[in-house]
Amino acid sequence: MKSLHRQYEEVRTASLDLVRDLQLEHVGVQTMPDVSPTKWHLAHVTWFFERFVLEPAGIERLDDEYHYLFNSYYNSAGDMHPRPKRGEIERPAYDEVLDYRARVDERMARAFDAGRIGEAAQQVLVLGLHHEQQHQELMLTDIKHVLAQDPEEPAARSGLETVPDTAGPAGNSAFSEGASGIVRIGHDGGGFAFDNESPAHDALLHPHAIGNRLVTNGEYRAFIAAGGYEDPMLWLSDGWAALNERGWNRPLYWDEALETEFTLGGRRGIDDGAPVTHVSYYEADAFARWAGARLPTEFEWEHAARSEPPDGNLCGRHAWHPVPGKGRQFIGDVWEWTSSAYAPYPGFRPLAGSLGEYNGKFMCNQMTVRGGSCVTPDDHIRPTYRSFFYPDARWQFLGFRLARDAHV
Repeated sequence: MKSLHRQYEEVRTASLDLVRDLQLEHVGVQTMPDVSPTKWHLAHVTWFFERFVLEPAGIERLDDEYHYLFNSYYNSAGDMHPRPKRGEIERPAYDEVLDYRARVDERMARAFDAGRIGEAAQQVLVLGLHHEQQHQELMLTDIKHVLAQDPEEPAARSGLETVPDTAGPAGNSAFSEGASGIVRIGHDGGGFAFDNESPAHDALLHPHAIGNRLVTNGEYRAFIAAGGYEDPMLWLSDGWAALNERGWNRPLYWDEALETEFTLGGRRGIDDGAPVTHVSYYEADAFARWAGARLPTEFEWEHAARSEPPDGNLCGRHAWHPVPGKGRQFIGDVWEWTSSAYAPYPGFRPLAGSLGEYNGKFMCNQMTVRGGSCVTPDDHIRPTYRSFFYPDARWQFLGFRLARDAHV
């Protein structure tokens, strides 16, 4: 088993490796409030270790200004720079951020060697490593949005233009009978999990069937051709308002001709057999209604995913884009919208102190997504993992599968 220090070094190195090919001109850009600059991500995850691991060990922070600039949403930890204005942070420069990372890493190494990271601090450190892995995914989805606004549409990494060999075209769409009755949901306490995955509890599943794979680009193209974006009867009220206000008529990054899409490897032709991605909850819900189905609940999804091998396409495959697959693809490729609002499990208790702000305070007005994506670190995902987004979010790798009620 790897030492905690070694795990720390590997995660920190992985973050820098992901962005090694980016041009300096791109690392400080913020194209919308939901996007954070690459430079900010690299500094924020460093601030996390400094604030929540080193400071409690009695190691003084390096720069009070960094504490303000790179706090994200921990109100109990102090004031913070406004999220929509992170692109205005011209100083520290990128090389200074990299130096900040190196100096904190040096302090962490000395703390490890001196035995100054006790059991409680180790638990926070493990959380911090998973937190940095979350930001590794965010860095890639955010830089994709940034590069898509560049008139030249550059790739984030050379070599991504060629997608690795896949299992072949998507199989025929079908539904598999899901379990019904009382099932166990949530993390059972073995290994790391975020607090929102607990406690494990019983949930009632009604008779249902769940899609044997993700909805594909080709199927979504048929929805568009059938006038799916023009029929208000298919849309939730808020979704119809968003569609009209923002001019939605296709997934984010598709061109108007519905022939190409922008990817982290540059613009390429749309693969009809690959899972559709960069669609909002509203779009997924409208498609499901058009198809005579619905989205699965997160409990239906989790129970089905637990019985499947992890056959999805994750970050380590280096495709950085959804690919066709003959398996059910419960893990990887796209985060899957569910019909479940992001809410606490029965008996949920957030972490103590400032870290209690990590998940619990967001349990309002958001929808639960499951399964990870093509840019999720390989060892960062599990069937109980719950993430969440507002229903109008599109910039993440968001897709879906169908479900339907069983006939009684």
